Amino acid sequence: MTWRKQFLVLLLFVIFLIDGSVLPWFLPDAWMPHLMPNLVFVCVLFVSVYRHRYAGMVLGAVFGMLHDVVYYGAMLGPYSFTMGFTAYVLGLIFQLPKAPLPVMLTVVMLGSFILDSMLFGIYTVFNFNEQTYDWALIQYIIPDLLFRLVFALIIYVPIRRQFDKMPLRPKKDEKE
Repeated sequence: MTWRKQFLVLLLFVIFLIDGSVLPWFLPDAWMPHLMPNLVFVCVLFVSVYRHRYAGMVLGAVFGMLHDVVYYGAMLGPYSFTMGFTAYVLGLIFQLPKAPLPVMLTVVMLGSFILDSMLFGIYTVFNFNEQTYDWALIQYIIPDLLFRLVFALIIYVPIRRQFDKMPLRPKKDEKE
């Protein structure tokens, strides 16, 4: 693993720590019951689109499991599954190593919506959730989507520059 990849994993871990320890201090108290930032997920989507869907899926599953264990201990697996699955699907659909800003913002919006909707569905199936979907949509799915969208807009240029510096692995057909 190159130093850039190691740096990326370390950066994701630092963002994971900031997400749960520092960020709540800066957000208004009125937002806290309704906002689950999950900024690592935005970075995982960038990895999934700019690098490879499998890398996004693995990082999504690993950091999703960390979310399950550290923040949401009622049930293990929902964040791990939904983050990995969403990163894989969006990486499969948007296979663009040089995706422009509008495409990445679309990926973040779709990913955020899919992630929160799947989590709502999983928690409803296992009776951890008693609210309706329209309530969840207004109370936390749309606010999370907007917060992640602003974060994606802020980090787009620096993260794109870092991914442009990483060499792409040639496909099997190109080796021959």
